[in-house]
Amino acid sequence: MSTTNEIFLCSICNVTSGNCKEDCKYCTQSAHYNTNVPIYKNKPIQQILQEAKRLKEFGALGFCLVTSGRGLDSQKCEYIAQAANAIKAADLGLHIIACCGRADLESLKYLKKNGVDSYNHNLETSKEFFAQICSTHTWEERFETCENTLRAELGLCSGGIFGLGESWSDRISLLKTLQILTPHSSPINFFIANPSLPLSSTKLTQEEALECVTLAREFLPNTRLMIAGGREHIFGQEQKALFECGINAVVLGDYLTTKGETPEQDRDRVLSYGYTIATSCH
Repeated sequence: MSTTNEIFLCSICNVTSGNCKEDCKYCTQSAHYNTNVPIYKNKPIQQILQEAKRLKEFGALGFCLVTSGRGLDSQKCEYIAQAANAIKAADLGLHIIACCGRADLESLKYLKKNGVDSYNHNLETSKEFFAQICSTHTWEERFETCENTLRAELGLCSGGIFGLGESWSDRISLLKTLQILTPHSSPINFFIANPSLPLSSTKLTQEEALECVTLAREFLPNTRLMIAGGREHIFGQEQKALFECGINAVVLGDYLTTKGETPEQDRDRVLSYGYTIATSCH
């Protein structure tokens, strides 16, 4: 863990985008909904490497390789391993995260052998509410992948989305489960409504969003809380309160299918609040 004054910067690289067969109601990458997101498979590894180098220049320590689709099959596993190896060979000092859906223990062990440091698999919401937002796979499947990650001795990155229509009891249930898993980092997302998605949810107020962060910090005192999608949507340019409530990591730049601000803007905002940029993952 970094000190309380240090903010860890992480970046996302969407290496396989769109055309997902799952029906998650919050996700613009689902083929069930006409969201017009970019669709491509297996971004060239040289392009991934250039993105990693660029984001490292802005202070990123974490670099997450994300694929759409339900899970990690053998071809996808080999591709991610090759990408991770290329980044490690470049000696950028990045903590490499893979985020590829459902994963068995052997696949995760293979990724670890090939340069992946952590695996990201979000629970998204509570066990009780999950069936309201997805019918093509179960919450239990997600939890099992998180357990497999820990068994493979990879770092676990797992969090969720607030504002899907869940109750406060659902939010507490999610956080209690994350408390059991004790992830080293936990992404905090706020849902952004999209007219093409079947999920209609009232935009969270700033007060409610901050209460979600405060609760997350209470349940996960030793976890790196990473603010991710939706922060600009709710807070605009005034995001200092998020850090005061316990956020100590930021997704730098763009998200999966949503444009963020530039890496420079994100970094400079953190510095303007009086924080420093972490230079070590530990």
